[in-house]
Amino acid sequence: MSRQVREQDAVCAIAQGAAVVGEWWSLLLVREVIRGRRRFDDLHTELGISRRVLAERLKHLLDHGVLERRPYQQRPTRYEYHLTDAGRALAPVLIGLQDWADRFVLGDGSVTGDAAPGSPQADRLHTLVGSRVPAPLRLPATGGGELDVVAGDAPVTVVFTYPATGIPGPLPANWSQIPGAAGCTLENRLFRDSAAAFADAGIALRGVSTQGPDEQQAFAEAEDLPFPLLSDAELALCAALRLPTFRAGQALRLKRAVVVVDSARTIRRVRYPITDIPGAVEEALRLGAEVAEERRAASGGMAQRLRASTRR
Repeated sequence: MSRQVREQDAVCAIAQGAAVVGEWWSLLLVREVIRGRRRFDDLHTELGISRRVLAERLKHLLDHGVLERRPYQQRPTRYEYHLTDAGRALAPVLIGLQDWADRFVLGDGSVTGDAAPGSPQADRLHTLVGSRVPAPLRLPATGGGELDVVAGDAPVTVVFTYPATGIPGPLPANWSQIPGAAGCTLENRLFRDSAAAFADAGIALRGVSTQGPDEQQAFAEAEDLPFPLLSDAELALCAALRLPTFRAGQALRLKRAVVVVDSARTIRRVRYPITDIPGAVEEALRLGAEVAEERRAASGGMAQRLRASTRR
């Protein structure tokens, strides 16, 4: 439970924050709710925590305004746990802790050491295959308003993450060391040039960065992009999927990756790390087309079975 803050730390924000979320299970609960696990039994199964301890930690986070309860069933009433504004604001804290551990606990301390195939970041991203994108997960989009990360009108969505569409001022000293950071606008142009092929294959495109919507909108208009760019400035998608990041100056940026999601929101393919941008765009089309064909074949088989059953 929460630790009593010493009198000399009464005005220390670090001490006060640690009293609320500094305990192991509290941080992991926030992580899981960000990832879309909002029901008691799901949290219990995922974390392997005793039901008594889980109930205590949830109450602690409720009492401190990190979580709120929302009913999802009546008779009997059952509740889901959702992040409040205070809870959502913890996403950068978790991402920062994740990046620190990737680099200094699991990695060798270098900027690029955690980006190689078989590294903790790569392994974590590839274990996303078979998991689901939380629903809904809506982000500010070019063209105004918000869009779900997963397109509802396509059998497959290819989500590609990228650092930025342009960095004002001089580039940070370590920028060139980040896999996929150079040429930050290249993938958008290549996806634009291949947009017709993606559409023909039944694939929706989503480009995601941590830039603000205004920056993305200006770039999308200048480049005449036929697909939306989504702003993950509040790190909702980043935290939900635990995407790889790096810090450039004072800004947290997404590393380049491709995630292929089907219409059931299941992640089917992942490509990371990416250093060959044209090759990654070609592979994204191939992987997306494979999943789209699998979905069509599955739908056709189901239709045949339904017709056969009605004839019987």
